[in-house]
Amino acid sequence: MTDATPSFLLERLHAAGLTDVATVEPATGGLAATAGLARRGDGTPVFVKAFREPPSDDVFATEAEGLVALREAGGVATPDIILAARDLLVLSTLHPRPATETFWEEFAHALAHLHTTTRHPRFGWHQDNWLGHRRQINTWNDNGHEFFAQHRLLRWLDEPRVQEALGTADRAALERLCDRLPELLPDNPACLTHGDLWAQNVMSTPDGRPALIDPAVSYTWAEVDLAHLWTTSPPPEARAFFDLYAERTGLDRDWRDRMPILQLRQHLAVIAQFTPDWGAADIVRTTLAPFRPRPKRAG
Repeated sequence: MTDATPSFLLERLHAAGLTDVATVEPATGGLAATAGLARRGDGTPVFVKAFREPPSDDVFATEAEGLVALREAGGVATPDIILAARDLLVLSTLHPRPATETFWEEFAHALAHLHTTTRHPRFGWHQDNWLGHRRQINTWNDNGHEFFAQHRLLRWLDEPRVQEALGTADRAALERLCDRLPELLPDNPACLTHGDLWAQNVMSTPDGRPALIDPAVSYTWAEVDLAHLWTTSPPPEARAFFDLYAERTGLDRDWRDRMPILQLRQHLAVIAQFTPDWGAADIVRTTLAPFRPRPKRAG
């Protein structure tokens, strides 16, 4: 975030025809785009974000589509879309989530509803979309293990930062892990997932209901969403969320053991896009350690 953020966003808003916006204040929380809170001429606040150099013409259109899908298909609250242009996204505002266990319990019910009522016979989405400023590949596949291996793990190995961070042994270990996915992860059905579900993307509607922002939707395993919340330091008040979600969705007792493998996808995406990577490469290497070939004994 720079001192030029408000003027940059104001210029984008005016160029898009929202000329009644007079002020913009910087917003925090996002990692890929520049964000702010603007106020329109009638006093209505709106959330706005933009890329200085959009990675693609469809980056905000696909995000808007994901918000609509979560709301209409999954029944989860999301912000209203005011404008989704090539280089600008304008949404209705949400509130910070309350720091209460009751809120997270309500979110457990909402997320369980999303995951249990949107099951799909295939894995993927009708088009690619975006995870940060990298394309998320959503090519349809009937096999969940193949989909996750090809489009959520191995897909990142050609990224320059990932090549720099992971050595030959690490790459071989990831490939070996992918070969063994059917042994490591259950053959669960696909459902509509948020796709980037860390706690920062959980907010509140004005009347206090859980709401979601910044999706990278696809039909894949529900535990992909769960893993992102579990492994990214959820707040203390979320402690009841996981047990309640597990009860509502019928998770087996071993679900916690699967979280590091499922979260490899997000750690690889972080390595590919950000420097520093906040320890993501170290976590990946630790998770891959059991899959490295054992050194041969001499003699």
